Amino acid sequence: MADEKLTQIARNRIQDFDPPKKPKTNKYAIACSFLASLASILLGYDIGVMSGAIIYIKKDLHISDIQVEILVGILNVYSLFGSAAAGRTSDWIGRRYTMVVAAAIFFAGALLMGFATNYAFLMVGRFVAGVGVGYALMVAPVYTAEVSPASSRGFLTSFPEVFINGGILLGYVSNVAFSKLATNLSWRFMLGIGAIPSVFLALSVLAMPESPRWLVMQGRLGDAKKVLDKTSNSLQEAELRLADIKQAAGIPENCCDDIVEVPKRPKGDSVWKELIFSPTPAVRHILITGVGIHFFQQASGIDAVVLYSPRIFEKAGIKSDHDKLLCTVAVGFVKTMFILVATFMLDKSGRRPLLLTSVGGMVASLVLLATGLTIIENSDHKLTWAIALCIAMVLAYVALFSIGMGPITWVYSSEIFPLRLRATGCSIGVAANRVTSGVVSMTFLSLEKAITIGGAFFLYAGLAAAAWVFFFTLMPETQGKTLEEMEASFGTFWNWRKTAREMREMRMTEKNRNDNNGQVQMGTVN
Repeated sequence: MADEKLTQIARNRIQDFDPPKKPKTNKYAIACSFLASLASILLGYDIGVMSGAIIYIKKDLHISDIQVEILVGILNVYSLFGSAAAGRTSDWIGRRYTMVVAAAIFFAGALLMGFATNYAFLMVGRFVAGVGVGYALMVAPVYTAEVSPASSRGFLTSFPEVFINGGILLGYVSNVAFSKLATNLSWRFMLGIGAIPSVFLALSVLAMPESPRWLVMQGRLGDAKKVLDKTSNSLQEAELRLADIKQAAGIPENCCDDIVEVPKRPKGDSVWKELIFSPTPAVRHILITGVGIHFFQQASGIDAVVLYSPRIFEKAGIKSDHDKLLCTVAVGFVKTMFILVATFMLDKSGRRPLLLTSVGGMVASLVLLATGLTIIENSDHKLTWAIALCIAMVLAYVALFSIGMGPITWVYSSEIFPLRLRATGCSIGVAANRVTSGVVSMTFLSLEKAITIGGAFFLYAGLAAAAWVFFFTLMPETQGKTLEEMEASFGTFWNWRKTAREMREMRMTEKNRNDNNGQVQMGTVN
């Protein structure tokens, strides 16, 4: 009997040296991330539907190109108010109920736009909807990152970008569906129907738990542990995640009460001081990369392509409004299909390889698109091959954007900020994203007139090339790291590779030490 017991102990020790099995993706965490990401449909639908609705708004309200630019792009500026308030709101009432706030505001905005009687009324609706979009853009990636286990965080935190693309596709389909109505009704139905996704978002909150990190910040350790037990791949992982969050929140490791007193954390001016005015090298590095990736995502011209795709196809030689809208549906379909591909590659390939491949391909497709449009514009007869090239490059550009730059922006920025600064840091990143998007969308038509449409896309290609250099130089890989150990990867800026090597060496040393201890214990058993 004793021999059998010793044999079983030895067998268990040997199993400790087996390669670890790949953890299965937690279905409960998937469901939570799925429901939270419904918030991102709000932005996607507005982007997609406005690209077609503006054709009919211009005819019905008789507005100029400048007014078109402002109407299309101003929602991004208005969303700053929402994203600025969302950080404080989500820290105050929690991530879940902040999503309800986002849904309610966007619902009101969609109805206002649908019932608008003139340009000024329409702008009021854009303001209200923009605030709702700002709330949704900030809170969905943060919630998803905080509820996800490290092994599948890339997959799950890419969900918001998936739903943005799904929303864009729905907007394009809505354009085609209502395009046959009278001009004064078509655009009102296109915009007003956007109230429906916000209702589903508000109802989804009933099935979602609160973020475990927010619960710990409120001292509700018992509730946080229940959520972590459900969203982790094992109870051991749940305990490790809870310990990491407690450490980040300043709660003693041996404190296991359900309700605890949380040490005072930086709030208000202290958070801004730690982020902006006197940051540590690590926080400064995190802020630069977090804001930089949001800036370059939009500066590379994605909103110009998505919002003005009917205009681009018109310049490429497609004249019928219905045909232009059908082409935009193809853009939305390709964009959505490739974002689905990206979700399954993020945790296998890592953030950096996908991002650098994506941006490099975007540079090439933008250069070819600009070349094709320039040739068409300077030709006095129809060039079928150039038209085909332009259409192919638009589709290639959105596909390449979707496999890397699109989802990784939200994944990366939501996982690199420390817990104490995460809500505010993500709000700053979203603000940079929306400002840049607003500038791009509100200047495209003017830029086209000033330097031609081909020149505009050459400019975006140059900015995308600058983005590639920025990412290659300054952005460490974050795949597989817990949110609480992320800060250690930053702080050395362009020397981050040296830091990463040192961290790997430390892990290998620790692993070897543990292996040696295990071998000594095996010898004792034998």
